[in-house]
Amino acid sequence: MASTTETDPTQVVSDWIKDLQLSNIKADDPNYYTGNPSMLQTKSSQHTFSIGSGDDIYSGVVPSLLEAEREIILVTCFWAPSSTLSKLSDALKKISQIRIEQNKPNLLVFICLSSLSISQKLFQTSSLSGKRQSNQSLGLPPPEELRGLDLHIKSIFVKPFSVMHPKFIIVDRSKVWLPSCNVSWETWFEGCITLSGPIVQYFVTFWQKFWMPDRPPIDVLDFANRRKNEVSASSSTATFRHMLEAAAAPDSSNIHSAIELNITNTFTLFLPSPHHLNPRFRPFPTQPVPPPYSTPLNSFLLYAVRTASRTLYIQTPNLTSAPFIASLTSALERGVNIHIVTSEKLMRLEQLVTAGTTTNRCVRSLISLYKILLKSSCAGPPDGETGADRCTVGGLKIEYYSPIEAGKKEPVQSHLKLTVVDGWITILGSGNMDRASWYTSQELGVAFFDRVLAEKIVRTVETGLDGRVKKVYRSGGD
Repeated sequence: MASTTETDPTQVVSDWIKDLQLSNIKADDPNYYTGNPSMLQTKSSQHTFSIGSGDDIYSGVVPSLLEAEREIILVTCFWAPSSTLSKLSDALKKISQIRIEQNKPNLLVFICLSSLSISQKLFQTSSLSGKRQSNQSLGLPPPEELRGLDLHIKSIFVKPFSVMHPKFIIVDRSKVWLPSCNVSWETWFEGCITLSGPIVQYFVTFWQKFWMPDRPPIDVLDFANRRKNEVSASSSTATFRHMLEAAAAPDSSNIHSAIELNITNTFTLFLPSPHHLNPRFRPFPTQPVPPPYSTPLNSFLLYAVRTASRTLYIQTPNLTSAPFIASLTSALERGVNIHIVTSEKLMRLEQLVTAGTTTNRCVRSLISLYKILLKSSCAGPPDGETGADRCTVGGLKIEYYSPIEAGKKEPVQSHLKLTVVDGWITILGSGNMDRASWYTSQELGVAFFDRVLAEKIVRTVETGLDGRVKKVYRSGGD
């Protein structure tokens, strides 16, 4: 088995695909990739990376929507009244007004979501055809104020637990924003990367196969013609300049920052993770942990941890996925150093319902297992000949996100989903390391194979977290 130590990424992916093909995933929806998982390999350009609250992130996204020429696709999970929604509403009204004044064709706008309210989840059909939602139900301006738009709104939620959790925005099928945040009031620590290149069509295909299967297939020639008009990497960053400008605005939060990436032709994996009806609950603690569904995202995360040789950085809202925690224990035993940043008290009721446990309990359990591992593996005397320590167990560092001070602009929880393997594989997207993401929710991740990208993202996140974490455990520490 190939190690994830920096090498030819095609070798890493080839070995992972062998694992993926062993499992029956043809019943998933969407499942267009199951016959040929290698089609999930592509290239991408990365332009900016931002951190801040959800409102901070969308303050950079919304101005770019005003520049759309043909189409906006916005996919999110949770939708709620908020300053973010107000920004979107104002932008849609302005776009409509401009289209009418300039006598342009209506702009196509697709809004796709999963969760509006408890009542919506209780009474909405579980059919994957979903439900067409009205402007009013989303708190958007009425149709008469959006006459310059061809607006389509759709929600999909499959009872009892299957939310559609991905979050992304596509503009003119040439640019993608991949945020961790919803369109909601949640003031959490979030992140967003901006992308262009071949990866964009992967987002479009995923969206069309699941959210709009009845629409005509993508006109590949038309799409190719549009891509001929794509600007260079440096100009593309100018397209995403609003992300940088928003971070520099005087009304942005103290945590809000953005950096230019300007990285092109990066080997990239598109990692869907379809929803599943069966949560595979085991009511008795003596029963073995059920295997997670072998989706591309789940299986690649497990593969990456299993083959890591040096370091793992994991930032996740919650940590209740037993298979993932087990993989971390194995990595520690092999000598991999692991750093985890998570939230102590985020959505605890949801954790109990979907996982039967909480992040706090799972963190304590991981620490206990680690101490047992240290005791069993490192108790012996040093090597008789060299005097070297026989202990080869990796180091463990766990931190909880902790806001610097209470305030409306200070994120109160960490919601970023980020995994960095051996300092060169970066995985971003919607997937948490919790049971819901691994067993029932639809998720979407993207893996980038580039050391410079990983270093820039980790440096930005660490700067944002400075003073905003509290130590839970650190091996060798006080």
